Amino acid sequence: MNEIEQKIKLVVESSGCPLYAPGDEVIFDGPLLDKEQSGNFCMMALSAVFPFVYAARKGVITDAPLQCPDCGEKVVFRIYKA
Repeated sequence: MNEIEQKIKLVVESSGCPLYAPGDEVIFDGPLLDKEQSGNFCMMALSAVFPFVYAARKGVITDAPLQCPDCGEKVVFRIYKA
């Protein structure tokens, strides 16, 4: 993996969804989901954050809030370089 493709961490900042609690983390190691260091990750959330995770891996964004659009169960993630 080159130096631009880094580990990316999503941290739940707030959640109205029963699947997530503040502080939950999801870690991407390059293009892969690090299953051993990550909590569960809903497919709806993945579809919402994927373009931003990709951009973060390429160094385009470094710290941004992201929101899952699923109805009234709003989840806000913060994206970081891990």
